[in-house]
Amino acid sequence: MLPRNWKRAVRSLTAALLLTAAATTVPAAAHADSAPTSGWNNYSCKPSAAHPRPVVLVHGTFGNSVDNWLVLAPYLVNRGYCVFSLDYGQLPGVPFFNGLGPIDKSAGQLDTFVDKVLAATGAPKADLVGHSQGGMMPRYYLKFLGGAAKVNSLVGIAPDNHGTTLNGLTNLLPYFPGAADLLTLATPGLADQMAGSPFITRLNQGGDTVPGVHYTVIATKYDEVVTPYATQFLSGPDVHNVKLQDLCAVDLSEHVAIGTIDRVAFHEVANALDPAHATPTTCASVIS
Repeated sequence: MLPRNWKRAVRSLTAALLLTAAATTVPAAAHADSAPTSGWNNYSCKPSAAHPRPVVLVHGTFGNSVDNWLVLAPYLVNRGYCVFSLDYGQLPGVPFFNGLGPIDKSAGQLDTFVDKVLAATGAPKADLVGHSQGGMMPRYYLKFLGGAAKVNSLVGIAPDNHGTTLNGLTNLLPYFPGAADLLTLATPGLADQMAGSPFITRLNQGGDTVPGVHYTVIATKYDEVVTPYATQFLSGPDVHNVKLQDLCAVDLSEHVAIGTIDRVAFHEVANALDPAHATPTTCASVIS
């Protein structure tokens, strides 16, 4: 059952995620339907011996396959990875802003996309890296749709693994024209992310993880969207939970920045994808 204050919480979530959209949106010419992807989504890419698995990037709510990854995708491509990104959770009549549909259906879209990437690359498994909802939604794919057989690791950047309370963000609504109008749309992907929702309850019943998959969670204590930030962390035998400020105390990244521009976080992503060659992540990682 949804919590008693779920309507208020959905308003808060909408405001917060509009902030994310505003921060990550680039001019229309650079959106997913027209933008070059600077070396990713190249279906002729074949994984190397050094990086034998393709990386699938999973955007957050209100994100899309390009805008969320303008920094991280080239960062990984330049390190020799075959990198792919998908759009999921589209609503009719809502362009650019994805991740709003029912999350179980979005997980089905991820299932189809991973199969497409594995068929193109010839790899037996992929690695998944997701921001916000994109770090949480794949857990449904792994747990209920057979994804664990096709995935080596899941790296969640600021994922709302146990839902969110979004304390105080209702006050952001007046600063985002159109936010109130958006609330009139059916946005099941928002309600699914509320702490205590039926989706979150089912996702976490029986444990946070499934055998055979390596999990990494990268969180920031300044997260204003997924609150409290510690609810992002997972419990399980093959889990590595990371607080960004334990790596770089002066890193002030919040929910948007940690997933879109923070190279300290991205260095930790690289470590999670290739733990055998991991190097210490520090404030100096911004120049690596």
